[in-house]
Amino acid sequence: MPSAGDTRTPERISEAGAPRGNPFGARFVAPLYLGASLNPVNSSIIATALVAIAGALHIPVGDTAILISSLYLTSALAQPAAGRLAEEFGPRRIFVAGITLVLVAGIVGSLAHSLTALIVARVLIGAGTSAGYPAAMLLIRRRAEQAGRAAPPREVLGGLSITGAATVAVGPAIGGLLIGGAGWRAAFWINIPVAAVALFLALAGIARDPDPVRFGSPRALASRIDLLGMLGLGGSLTALMIFLDALPRLDWPALAAALVLAAALAGWELRAAQPFLDVRLLVANGALTRTYLRNGLTLMGTYVILYGLTQWLEVARGLSAYQAGLMLMPMGVLTALAARVVSRRAAVRWPLIACAVLLLVGAMATLFVGSGTPIAAVICVTAVFGLTSGAGTVANQTVLYQEAPAAALGTASGLLRTFGYIGSIASAAITGTAFHRGVSDSGLHSIAWVLVAISALVLVMTVLDRQLARADRHHTDQPPAGARNPGPAPSTEPTRTELPRTESRSADMTTGTHTTPALDPARTALLLMDFQPVVLGAVPDPQGVLARAGEALAWARAHGAHVVFVRVALTEKDAAAVPAHNKTFSQAVAAGYLTDGTAATAVHESLKAEEDDLTVRKTRISAFASDTDLRAELRARNVDTLVLAGLSTSGVVLTTLRQAADEDYRLFLLADATGDPDPEVHRVLMEKVFPHQAEIISTADLAALSTAAQ
Repeated sequence: MPSAGDTRTPERISEAGAPRGNPFGARFVAPLYLGASLNPVNSSIIATALVAIAGALHIPVGDTAILISSLYLTSALAQPAAGRLAEEFGPRRIFVAGITLVLVAGIVGSLAHSLTALIVARVLIGAGTSAGYPAAMLLIRRRAEQAGRAAPPREVLGGLSITGAATVAVGPAIGGLLIGGAGWRAAFWINIPVAAVALFLALAGIARDPDPVRFGSPRALASRIDLLGMLGLGGSLTALMIFLDALPRLDWPALAAALVLAAALAGWELRAAQPFLDVRLLVANGALTRTYLRNGLTLMGTYVILYGLTQWLEVARGLSAYQAGLMLMPMGVLTALAARVVSRRAAVRWPLIACAVLLLVGAMATLFVGSGTPIAAVICVTAVFGLTSGAGTVANQTVLYQEAPAAALGTASGLLRTFGYIGSIASAAITGTAFHRGVSDSGLHSIAWVLVAISALVLVMTVLDRQLARADRHHTDQPPAGARNPGPAPSTEPTRTELPRTESRSADMTTGTHTTPALDPARTALLLMDFQPVVLGAVPDPQGVLARAGEALAWARAHGAHVVFVRVALTEKDAAAVPAHNKTFSQAVAAGYLTDGTAATAVHESLKAEEDDLTVRKTRISAFASDTDLRAELRARNVDTLVLAGLSTSGVVLTTLRQAADEDYRLFLLADATGDPDPEVHRVLMEKVFPHQAEIISTADLAALSTAAQ
């Protein structure tokens, strides 16, 4: 059975678990890009089919809007839900399950003969395609950890954005071509071959999830994934969709239900141990919340044009579905080009400002579009929105990756899409309201005025967001992820514990040339593990290691980092539950030296706990095997970075580091505040194993790293 950090991959694996060769080759990224594109292409491909569906089913065109909003509503809920499930059960499993569901949806839609059946197909498509993006983000982060990188190459995340952004824009063109030649059912059956290819590539190119599936009792599972939180969000969004679909008629009961359910959801999530919608995080992390809002408003503007202009071209200008889709092709090309350009930049503030300005320019230009406007001018207007879509999608995704807690990246990535789909639902409502009396030039101009207001708000939000400028200064000071650094020159007289010379070490952490990521103390927890008399006596130089742990504690106090004391101790009940085949703990029970309540198992008296500190008692080797839900406590404190120090290197440090790496925390290991009874084992782990999953630093480095984050 593989150990906690092992992963079975198609490539050869090094002794530390890192894939040999290029870890982000085509075999790995191709299924991710294809899977992540299924949702946006299905979101937009239906645009050119609505008129044909209405004619085939003999219903008003306005009634087909539910085919748009049903997918958006499903996706708004399913995106973060898929992210949470990927965190819980493994991203590859959820990725494959989602693609399989898309196959089923394609069959259902192809055989449908009623609007109800088509709605079912669109809901299934929304649920299945929603797994692609959050699972891909988790798989990319896991791959980077396996390869010993602090972050994946920019072009990998950029490629994910490019495929998503471009497929949104080219969807109408693809849809117009398919529907013009094969009928409206092509918008559904096209999912069958595409999903089949994606499924084959995923099974062949993505490593199996290393951990077994752990369901537990239904009640425990519902608590872990926060089922009530998911249902609350779904109910609130459903009520909101009903309100928006009723516009321009004001459905006050639906609006009231949406607000009441949203308030109840917030109250529940504040009490939940593992919240699905982390309200604390949204309140505390303003940069992340602003990213969600900015992304949602930008996509609202883009989708208003995507759907509104498509309907206007078909009805007011008399174009066929194929011709209307073809006119939007330049928008898709420029979306891909803009996304590619922005993905090569580390900075995000100016691309986001440019995105907001272009959105405003496009909105104002739409005010002058009418039935007599030359087609070339209309294409130019759509091109502006293509640039907006490409730049905004990539830049907002980059900010998300920087700001989201590592342990909750799947859910956070899904929420980014959720806010986008809320914007898309609103865009459908805006379009429906503007064209409720018929598709006309005046309706298009009404849409344009709404766009002007949206774009102005996005521009003000972006310009006033100081965190974007700070993030740009920080990331500009660092070379691209994976850049090589020769490290410090060997010293013949090392002080304290000599650190392993890894590529991530820096000669001078204050010059701006280091590759070690900076520490944000507000989102960092210092874990002081097993600094107890019963353990200290087994390691060389216990006083020296204890002194460095004290220095790390002083750093945490001075810089506002969270402090977690971890100690190992067994109550009588714990001791009785230890099976005889557990060699380590059965011997400890027999000897009685891990008994809770004794001086030997208390945290060493030199490490003083304060009121806000967290102290956990563990009953096995890993810090996560404790009487306190350490994951939930770290999440509640918005922690995504761990600084580890402990005894021993081959015990609590190894098991905790491996588990924390699998849960996607950013990890720093204090080499001089860590010890092991066997110096050779300590050396091998520090030099050969740990550098692939954590930054190996000393306590003296902490001040410089935390200063670099400011």
